[in-house]
Amino acid sequence: MHEQNISFSNIEEERDYYKALAIEYEKKYEETKLELEEFQESSRELETELEAQLEQTEARNRELKSLSARLQLECDSLKDKLQKTQHDSQSQIADLEDELSRVKATRDDLQKYIRELEQLNDDLERAKRAAVSSLEDFESRLNQAIERNAFLESELDEKEALKVTVQRLKDESRDLRQEMVAHHRPVYERTFSEDKPDHVKVVVDSNKIKSELENLPEVPTKRLSQLSTSSPLTPSSRISALNIVGDLLRKVGALESKLASCRAYVKENSPKSEKEEFEKNSSVQSKHLVNKGSSLSSQDCISLTA
Repeated sequence: MHEQNISFSNIEEERDYYKALAIEYEKKYEETKLELEEFQESSRELETELEAQLEQTEARNRELKSLSARLQLECDSLKDKLQKTQHDSQSQIADLEDELSRVKATRDDLQKYIRELEQLNDDLERAKRAAVSSLEDFESRLNQAIERNAFLESELDEKEALKVTVQRLKDESRDLRQEMVAHHRPVYERTFSEDKPDHVKVVVDSNKIKSELENLPEVPTKRLSQLSTSSPLTPSSRISALNIVGDLLRKVGALESKLASCRAYVKENSPKSEKEEFEKNSSVQSKHLVNKGSSLSSQDCISLTA
């Protein structure tokens, strides 16, 4: 269309024009051919490179396929293991739940048992405190009983000494009576002839002194020793001991009064020297007897009423 619009004045112009156009096309052809050759060369290089990449990619693809197959096998194996593990886990979870239920029940039982033990412990502590209090009270009473036993033992020793003293007084009274009878028989006879009632009274008093001295109750040492080793004293034991002490005191008082009457009689009917000697002996005996009797009465009252 561009060629149709061109008009030439002559053939030469047309020839020149087409010649120039042919040269231009030839040049373009050469350029295009060169470009084609370059393109073909680059295409061959690219093809070679792409073929190499394709081979590498195919090799990589094969490796990946092999790896995928291996991973698939591993995945299947892991799936089987997972299923087995899940099954085992579920079974184990069920067992653990059962065991947890048993443990909870056991815990509840143990808590109940602990509460019972705590209550029992409180009861035992209260019983222990009561036992300790009872033990302290028992120890206090035991100490008091030991002190009372020691006091009774000392009283027993004093009563034994009193028994010896009473026996000695009995012997001395018997000796005094014999001496009085031996040394003052004429005086007794004269007195009897002059004043019969007084003589009879003195002789009767002397005989009564002898009989009462001989009839003094012995101190029950065995019974007192048993009382000293046992605590506390029973009411009957206390009453018996008080009766014994009271009897001894009455006998001692009677002896003292009779010795006083004997001293008065000897003072009236004996010589001065003999009267002084008899007075001295009887005074010492009566003082000793009174001291023993007063000591016995006060200590017995303390020990038996404690």
